Amino acid sequence: MSAQTLQQFQPVKFSHVIITDDFWKPKIDKVATVTIPVCVDQTEVKTPRIRNFEIAAHLKEGKFVGIFYDDSDVYKALEAISYSLSHNPDSALERKADQWIDIISKAQLPDGYLNTYFTLNGLDKRWTDMSMHEDYNGGHLIEAAVAYYDATGKRKLLDVAIKFANYFDSLFGPGKRHWVTGHQELELALVKLYKATNDKKYLNLADWLLSERGHGYAHGYTWTNWKDTAYAQDVVPVKQQQKITGHAVRAMYMYTGAADVAALTGDTAYMHAMKTVWQDVVYRNMYLTGGIGSSGNNEGFSNDYDLPNGEAYCETCASVGMVFWNQRMNLLTGESKYIDVLERTLYNGALDGISLEGNRFFYGNTLASVGKNYRREWFGTACCPANIARLLASLGNYIYAHSDNGIWLNLFIGSSTSIQIGKQDVPVKMETAYPWNGDTKITLAPEKKTKFDLHIRIPGWAQGNAVPGGLYHFEDTAASVISIMVNGKNISYQMENGYAIISREWKKDDVVHVSFPMDIKRVAGRTELKADINRVALQRGPLVYCVEGADNDNHAWNIILPESTKLSTSKETVASEPVVTIEGIVPSLSVSADGSSVQTEKKKMIAIPYYVWCNRGQNQMQVWLPVSIKDVKVNN
Repeated sequence: MSAQTLQQFQPVKFSHVIITDDFWKPKIDKVATVTIPVCVDQTEVKTPRIRNFEIAAHLKEGKFVGIFYDDSDVYKALEAISYSLSHNPDSALERKADQWIDIISKAQLPDGYLNTYFTLNGLDKRWTDMSMHEDYNGGHLIEAAVAYYDATGKRKLLDVAIKFANYFDSLFGPGKRHWVTGHQELELALVKLYKATNDKKYLNLADWLLSERGHGYAHGYTWTNWKDTAYAQDVVPVKQQQKITGHAVRAMYMYTGAADVAALTGDTAYMHAMKTVWQDVVYRNMYLTGGIGSSGNNEGFSNDYDLPNGEAYCETCASVGMVFWNQRMNLLTGESKYIDVLERTLYNGALDGISLEGNRFFYGNTLASVGKNYRREWFGTACCPANIARLLASLGNYIYAHSDNGIWLNLFIGSSTSIQIGKQDVPVKMETAYPWNGDTKITLAPEKKTKFDLHIRIPGWAQGNAVPGGLYHFEDTAASVISIMVNGKNISYQMENGYAIISREWKKDDVVHVSFPMDIKRVAGRTELKADINRVALQRGPLVYCVEGADNDNHAWNIILPESTKLSTSKETVASEPVVTIEGIVPSLSVSADGSSVQTEKKKMIAIPYYVWCNRGQNQMQVWLPVSIKDVKVNN
């Protein structure tokens, strides 16, 4: 099978998309004005990350301070800066990036090696321990370099990345040394470098890195920071993998890289494995929020259906990885179910990782709290802040896609772009109040009449399907009444792979209206999900809701949500964020002062979108609410 038949269409790059959305644009602006400055301050002033590079570059004296993978945080911050500069030009920020890049280039050794931990602690130990993140750091270097080159046209960091990649290629590959990276990242980065340089050796090297897994090659090396081979997805070869195992972020990055390689090589064996593993993740190991990785012990997966709520790990970086991987799966298959999962993760599991003010973060994203959780300014292992920043700054990557004769609308985000169909440019403008409102207006403006297919994703939630595979289901499975009109008239369309396809000759200023009713949905889980038995969650549109103590007399664990509860919506503000809340009169339990009795009374329950919780201080929270008294846990 050729690569052309594997890759169904191409994404429209974020740099070609202008986001005007009332929901997302303020968040992206806050990344530019708050989150990135926080990352810069932490990287340069409050932690020794830049100082390590300065010492390695002989610009300062001292010893390495920090963790062996801290270099990667510098690169992720640079990548986020790159994306931000594309739409928010900032000369001072660009100068700061150039300063960092100068220091980084001076820290690179003549042979191309670049890693401050080993440069300052003993070069004789480099490439002796597969778990020490040397290639992980290098992968993030490459991603930052490609992004900065795309944003500014400046090659300095790109040349550093090329020199590192060439150095790595001189050591590892067919007929050279074996290498099973402890933390996957270099694979997907090498594909980006291939696309930026058109040098196929980088694609071949990514393919080779993937092929190294599952053959026992790691046993010839030290692997200090591995727990077992399953932890690093090294039990069986990638093309034979069927089960999700181990560290969640490492798995997401690896499968993203495998999907990238499959797209460019036409290797169907990768594609088959990706589909099988994806089903294992989504059908048996994904939280309702789209978060993955239930266990803090291995920062990843445990057993099928083991999805506790209060102990949920759900690392923010794993949700970012889910966005990456599901986009690639959509591009490879043309199936909208992957965007359904991407959207669920983006609006819930990932967005929860950053505060409304953009300056505090969650590393893990629990689905229940007794009030001890809080958002932190930074972390010792600081992968998540820059990771969520780079995702939001590059959000335009995930909205549109195109082929020679078609345009795909994947996410309903107010924005504009121009897409070439044949020799004709087709300006596209999308206006919407999503996710609060289900109405979207799409204006197409080709100068000349142009025939093409418009593919509009019809979300699974609008068709009565909570998630692919049925791990969660709506109690009311009826599909919403979906309206699609062109120029004010109902239009016929065909459904294929989850998309409504409108085939016609389009003229300038044709307008498409799409409407999805935003019904409140009660969600239940499979019986295997022990933590969710006799409990329900609430969803409206793509948003999962939770009950937080701040809105409910400081309690979230004493609320019952019977099936008969009548629910309604209201427009409110949580901290600084305008939201739509869900409200209802429900039974609420309380324990008497002497602890001798329990009272039940009817109270107003207010549920808020999950992503906004814990922005008003520490307090209780639950996503899954009991439907009967016997399942209530009362915390006074």
